[in-house]
Amino acid sequence: MQVNILEAKTNLSSLIRLIETGKEEKVIIARYGKPVVKMVVYNDVPVSKRIGVAKGKLKSPVNLDEHNDEVAALFGGGL
Repeated sequence: MQVNILEAKTNLSSLIRLIETGKEEKVIIARYGKPVVKMVVYNDVPVSKRIGVAKGKLKSPVNLDEHNDEVAALFGGGL
């Protein structure tokens, strides 16, 4: 996959995710249509697994809807 510099700046996180997940083997960044940078997986660096990082550290109320009327009233409305 090849992208221009502006597209790479705008979508850097998405491009990195494509490489991390293996959906793209490499991403070439071009200036004026000429390749200048190649992004590839760096296998020696472990990929962070952010999902579940707070598992067991947060508590949620038994009934999430218990205070809906109070919250709506604070914003000038009602349910």
